[in-house]
Amino acid sequence: MAVLYLLPAYLGETSPREIFSPQEISLICKLKYFTAENEKSARKFIKYLCPDLKQSELTFSILDKRTTETEIEEIARPLKDGENVGLISEAGLPCIADPGNILVAWAHRHRIKVVPVSGASSIILALIASGLNGQNFAFNGYLPIDAAQRRKAIQNLENLSKIHASAQIFMETPYRNHALFDDLLKTLHPQTELCIATHITLPDESIKTLTLREWKKEKPDFHKKPTIFIIQA
Repeated sequence: MAVLYLLPAYLGETSPREIFSPQEISLICKLKYFTAENEKSARKFIKYLCPDLKQSELTFSILDKRTTETEIEEIARPLKDGENVGLISEAGLPCIADPGNILVAWAHRHRIKVVPVSGASSIILALIASGLNGQNFAFNGYLPIDAAQRRKAIQNLENLSKIHASAQIFMETPYRNHALFDDLLKTLHPQTELCIATHITLPDESIKTLTLREWKKEKPDFHKKPTIFIIQA
């Protein structure tokens, strides 16, 4: 019976190899079929873990936010033919802030076994290192690009956090980190806590939780660096 393996990717090219389990390395070195958002970066990741694997023997299909249900049928063809397939995210765990869930849903509908392989998720690592509420939290993806809409979304998340005593997690395109940070400073209550987690698992990793009043005296170094933001009122 074919298996769809959900394979964690590194969060950056300088992530230590030791964060990957022997199980994942062994699986990747044996698989011949992969699905990913970007073939070039997926091949680079596979070479990172399995340098002796012949890349010419690997077959890739692309699954991104534009992939349709009809295209999924073609992507899933190796699974229909009884071949094991590895689903690789652009960074971190597949299906979290990642479109891979539509292939996983297809697999369940067609009684294909799905096996998640444990690995780093920047979202979860940021949360557990933040000191904020890991019992009640929500991941909200990207906030609106428009500044007025973004500030309104921040207010809504702060209200939700206050009502439910929850941690509210979100992210931003790295080059807009400073714009988001400025809006957080202008919008949130001074006593609201904010965790900024940058370059998780990389050598210059930084995870810091302060109140908004304290953040006004800080200048985070996160320009163009993948960053997770968490607030708790």
